[in-house]
Amino acid sequence: MIFLIKYATIGTSWITKSFIEGCNLTDGFELKAVYSRTVEKGREFAKDFGCNRIITDINELAKDSGIDAVYIASPNIFHYEQSRLMLENGKHVICEKPAVTKSEELTQLIQLAKDNNLIFMEAIMERYLPARAMLLHAIDQLGDITTATFDFCQYSSKYPAFEKGETPNIFNPKMAGGALMDLGIYCIYAAVDYFGLPDSVSASADFLRTGADGSGCATLKYPEKTVNLIYSKTEQAETGSEIIGSNGRIQIDSISKLTDIDVVLNGEKTNLIGDVPKAELMSFEARAFAEFINNFSSMNEQYKNVTELTISVHKLMDEIKKICNIKFS
Repeated sequence: MIFLIKYATIGTSWITKSFIEGCNLTDGFELKAVYSRTVEKGREFAKDFGCNRIITDINELAKDSGIDAVYIASPNIFHYEQSRLMLENGKHVICEKPAVTKSEELTQLIQLAKDNNLIFMEAIMERYLPARAMLLHAIDQLGDITTATFDFCQYSSKYPAFEKGETPNIFNPKMAGGALMDLGIYCIYAAVDYFGLPDSVSASADFLRTGADGSGCATLKYPEKTVNLIYSKTEQAETGSEIIGSNGRIQIDSISKLTDIDVVLNGEKTNLIGDVPKAELMSFEARAFAEFINNFSSMNEQYKNVTELTISVHKLMDEIKKICNIKFS
């Protein structure tokens, strides 16, 4: 049976704003409350969405029987505990990437959701975009693929403050920040989603004064191909990502949004997809979340595939963190 999902948000950053806007495009959600550490900040954030209820006690939010689901976009280090609290109190959860700092936490959350007939989902928009199916079809046409590079190097808006001596959460290992957790995860999702887990991995990272990784790279070896991952929050790249096969290549401007994709087959270039507004991109993961909640019996196989992919991604993340000695403390 289809029902309107009454949801709350944790986090008041731009990504939460984009998720709410995405939900508004699906007609399946009603924003009931905004959680913030302060009433003032919560009110300032919520006023644009006509939401009057600001909650500053996270336990109050967890126990509210009028809320069906929670979107979590707090600093990374809080994701696991907040997700667990919401699941234990009967709330479906969609948590921003990275949902956890280690893969065993993810397994626990997925099992907890299962035990309570709930949905737990990592918010990674590329997995739910219509462009993904188009891209997978194009990959099948490339012939023998020998090389792929997934690049997400984006100069952080927080980096100037970091250079002045401040410690934004995204560059703070105590908050589980860093380039791998913030941007590298998109590259890893692409590699595992399109090609599966590799046979072997090598990786390196460049660390900032706080101990967080500012940039990094990884090489994934498959039986007949090599996939390179490059990610950084301290530099801006312009080349994008590329998959190369015997019949041609695919150029992807944004590996996180799957936008501005060109396919070159046998020398002929075709634009697969152009730019897409952020709210529209976010609406697809919101719609998938709603479909998993409302139609679980018919969507069970798709949900299983999603959770298996997420677990594989985080296991590979664990391996890269171990190789690079990335720690959160």
